[in-house]
Amino acid sequence: MFKHVDAYPGDPILSLMEAFIGDQRPQKTNLGIGLYYDDAGKIPVLAAVTKASAMLQAAPKPHSYLPMEGEAAYRAAVQEVIFGKDSEAVKSARVATIQSVGGSASIHIAARFIKAYLPQSAVWVSNPTWDNHRVLLESADLTVNTYPYFDAAKSRVDFDAMISTLDRLPKHSIVLLQPSCHNPTGADLTPDQFPVLIDTLKRRQLLPFVDMAYQGFGDGLDEDAALIRQMSDAGLHVIVTNSFSKNFSLYGERVGALSIVCEDGETAFRVLGQLKAIVRKIYSSPPAFGAKLVSTILADAQLSEQWQTELQSMRQRMKDMRGKLRAALEVLVPDFDAAYLTDQRGMFSYTGLTEHEVNTLRERNGIYLIRSGRICVAGLNRDNVGYVGEAIADVLKRRGVTFH
Repeated sequence: MFKHVDAYPGDPILSLMEAFIGDQRPQKTNLGIGLYYDDAGKIPVLAAVTKASAMLQAAPKPHSYLPMEGEAAYRAAVQEVIFGKDSEAVKSARVATIQSVGGSASIHIAARFIKAYLPQSAVWVSNPTWDNHRVLLESADLTVNTYPYFDAAKSRVDFDAMISTLDRLPKHSIVLLQPSCHNPTGADLTPDQFPVLIDTLKRRQLLPFVDMAYQGFGDGLDEDAALIRQMSDAGLHVIVTNSFSKNFSLYGERVGALSIVCEDGETAFRVLGQLKAIVRKIYSSPPAFGAKLVSTILADAQLSEQWQTELQSMRQRMKDMRGKLRAALEVLVPDFDAAYLTDQRGMFSYTGLTEHEVNTLRERNGIYLIRSGRICVAGLNRDNVGYVGEAIADVLKRRGVTFH
């Protein structure tokens, strides 16, 4: 019956994690998968999460199904942290928000909604983007194209090429953006570029689809959501997907959301209904515990402040590691310009290493990067950053040429 089933080649990032786990070398270093590690190389359990968990367990409730759209308190918390306390769109009930099974499910649900109600619209993603963006969008039978984004020679956003391409797209095209901590490059748009982008989207009648997986890892909660808020304030329709996996360190709880900013409350009500219908066809209702943790923390002033303090420490640690790796490379390879490491933000940076050099680092040094050369700076710590710097410097010297 099933002998014709093809073998699954494996996800390139998750398969890399499996190989890392099986590596027995003591100095092995995981810089591939997008997980935040503390300076001891451990995935942290945040103190605010521990306290919220204790509060929930002290007052146990039946483990009933959540509504298709998710828990009301969680959805309200999502809207406030993304759009801000004074958001006109939220106050006017123009935002349809559902809880989802992590950020991945929110992207897939959004894709199915687009296919149903904008069936002729193609989606345009940055070149490069997170690999799974294309997979999730194409799983809903959407056409996916790319727009220029990253200038590898200068290690920064090629904004002119990006805007030039967007300015030629057919109206109602979907433009997938990352508002901060771009995955995989770490190169973000600057605040002074936001108005130009928003004007182009409005003038060309394009629909922004903003995926925010790392809010708070760039410059802060409000700063990292600034593009979304400016789009909403400008009257744009906006699709927003977000995840709390990273900034709450709740990976396994699969806590995400999908929000769609509409023109009025009545439209948002109908959009919410159709999102619920899509959820019913996939998983019926989302998991409860992670959402309860997040909503408990965000609703409690003391816990929220503690969480934001912990988030700030996580953000600062990654910036410190960027600085240490840059300093190591500039000492070991003096003619190498490693400024991009501190110019970029969030968990990721493009190293510019070739696939062959990535393989060399893995085989010879036990340092795991994905084949594009993307590095997860959260995998660096005080014990391994020197070792990683020496290994990268060695492959650069063997190459005999520098980049950036």
